[in-house]
Amino acid sequence: MELRPAFRFNGFAVLLGWLVSTLLFGALAVLSLISVSKHDGGALAWAGAVVGVLGVVIVAALATGLIVVDPNEAKVVTFFGRYIGSVSEPGFFSVVPLSDRKSISLRVRNFETQKLKVNDADGNPVEIAAVVVYKVVDSFKAAFAVDDYEEYVETQSEAAVRHLATTHPYDAHDDARTSLRDGAEVAEELTVELRERTLTAGIEVIEARITHLAYAPEIAQAMLVRQQAAQVVAARTQIVEGAVGMVALALDRLAEQGTVELDEERKANMVSNLLVVLCGDRATQPVVNAGSLY
Repeated sequence: MELRPAFRFNGFAVLLGWLVSTLLFGALAVLSLISVSKHDGGALAWAGAVVGVLGVVIVAALATGLIVVDPNEAKVVTFFGRYIGSVSEPGFFSVVPLSDRKSISLRVRNFETQKLKVNDADGNPVEIAAVVVYKVVDSFKAAFAVDDYEEYVETQSEAAVRHLATTHPYDAHDDARTSLRDGAEVAEELTVELRERTLTAGIEVIEARITHLAYAPEIAQAMLVRQQAAQVVAARTQIVEGAVGMVALALDRLAEQGTVELDEERKANMVSNLLVVLCGDRATQPVVNAGSLY
């Protein structure tokens, strides 16, 4: 069964007809009963009384079909267990009398998952949480496909976050892997997975993003040392590459301008001194050599 609009009338027109009908049938019933009480109406008076009372009862039953639909809200209408349609247009309407109506909010909602402790793709325990923004787009599925669509979305969101954490490492040590710290890519992957998981409940996931990501406390200090070491190695690598380029440039300029002729031993000594000066993490102290290099 699919979502479909419920058969409905303008509520104000039905309300006006209800008031007029109630007055007419009520007046008929009262007049007939008065006539019966005076014993001057006979069978006709009794018939009028019965018609009047039945008319009031029927008109009162028709009034049970009046509903008010607020903006960004849907009313799911069922008649003795049978789904007859939904009303999502805001306003005052009249639907099938004696029907049951369930309100479903169509507003955009968001919630944040709990901080989950999960092992990432490298086996490291991490803490992760995400915020999910969603709304109901199919009131029939939201009302009847699952017991509680809000609880369903929360459960599926936690399951999707756990699956995401187990398939990606906290830190990617090469460019071929996507890490949990790659915000845009991870958010898109999480959103797509949640859309597939919540489609059964008539939910559209608008956005899902990680709001908390950290190593578990028991390994946080060790991982901090590891990250610092990695940053030091990366900085040293860049420094060495720059220093080698500067040394090569110095040797080439000296050779081009003919400032001084250096044999291989002097070039090696010059390269060694320049690399020490450029790659050292402390200020160098110059030493003046007043004699020969040999």
